[in-house]
Amino acid sequence: MLKVEKISVMNFENAIRGARNPLNSWDRYDSHTEPDGTFVLGENDLSLARRLAKAGSDHRKFLRQVLVSMDITGPLYWWKEFDTYKVGTVANSTSTMHKIHAKPFGREDFSCDGMSRAGLAVLDDVIAYLEAARLRFVETKDKQDWLDMIQLLPESYNQLRTVTLNYEVLINMYYARRSHKLNEWHVLCDAIKALPYANELILVREENDN
Repeated sequence: MLKVEKISVMNFENAIRGARNPLNSWDRYDSHTEPDGTFVLGENDLSLARRLAKAGSDHRKFLRQVLVSMDITGPLYWWKEFDTYKVGTVANSTSTMHKIHAKPFGREDFSCDGMSRAGLAVLDDVIAYLEAARLRFVETKDKQDWLDMIQLLPESYNQLRTVTLNYEVLINMYYARRSHKLNEWHVLCDAIKALPYANELILVREENDN
């Protein structure tokens, strides 16, 4: 299970203006911002941006300046893979260390949509033990109960992170993970494809792959 929410795309205007610096072509800048705050690439700027994007990472440096913020809720086993993308990403997560005892444990806290009936039965037993340990910890603050929760917590436990990254990182993620066997990556790839100008600037290898 993966949930992607509260997506914001920022700094398009500055990134495009900077893309014109090498050739001093600022007079051809024709983008604008709509009254609702939506940034719209003009015909000249879109043409330049698309050419640079297709020319490769050395030429599309401006995409590193197009920033994206999103809230992602996903299981710990997926976050371990996401964490391989260290360059160009920043994340603040909810804390299992400090807040694991703050609410009751339930199936809704875990990504278990692909589990068998037998697997779900095991998970339910673990959840029951975690909840018992949580209730004891809330009452007594016994560190042993806290350690039991931390060290028994399944990797299917869902964590929320607010993530900031950029279009260049998203290009790398999309092409590396779009055919991954984890459904979570497909959800994120769908969110990437829905970003402004994704067809022109992120899915830049699609034409060569078909």
